[in-house]
Amino acid sequence: MTHRMLHPLLINAHTKEPYLQLPGRLHNIIITPPRMSDAAPLISVLNDPAVCNWLEAPPYPYLPEHADWWLTNEVKKADEMMRRLMDTETLELDGPLPVVDGCPVSHLREIQEDGTDTFLGAISFRRCCFQGEEPELRSRLQKENDERLVGDPQIIWCIGDYVASSHHGRGIMSAAVSTLLTEWGVPRMGIRRMRVETAAGNVGSVRVFQKNGFVLEKLVETERIKTNYSEETYGTNILWWEHKE
Repeated sequence: MTHRMLHPLLINAHTKEPYLQLPGRLHNIIITPPRMSDAAPLISVLNDPAVCNWLEAPPYPYLPEHADWWLTNEVKKADEMMRRLMDTETLELDGPLPVVDGCPVSHLREIQEDGTDTFLGAISFRRCCFQGEEPELRSRLQKENDERLVGDPQIIWCIGDYVASSHHGRGIMSAAVSTLLTEWGVPRMGIRRMRVETAAGNVGSVRVFQKNGFVLEKLVETERIKTNYSEETYGTNILWWEHKE
């Protein structure tokens, strides 16, 4: 029996991990917690130009020490979230579940015919850091956003996501955004407003968000400096989403 505080997460009978399952034809794709064993496929995906060229944060080349540092922190955060959920007691058996400040599942996996799974990518919600805005405005907005209490409907959230290029164009990320947002983000995190940024030219990413009700607000020119790029002027698309009651 699934612990009530984990709803709507399911529990894998073999791995004992919580997970969310994508719907319909993508039912063999699940979202689970991160694992330290994800290091090798993570390195491969984040060194693929078809993926890393559109990502701002990860270093390039993406090395084993980067994966180890990242996964150590992400596994720790997921474990802590699970402990908090499992330790929470609700006063009313059938009362509303409390709002929490994160989600323990973030890694996309494809279930194979033999029951094993393959790492495909990641999706996570975090408080917005307002990329693309002027430094002074960005600092002020981020400070205000970080100071809002858990459950405040004025918190502005953003999404970090990527999927292996072998699985581009299959609708996986569109379904993952929808699933995580509707099943966990809105009911369990109280998400009501989201702001996402995508690199100009990343048409696929823009479509992913637009399919989920995000509206393109503007294109901001900024300077991009990354080790696998020369310095160049590029654009950042800013898209917004608001929950409709």
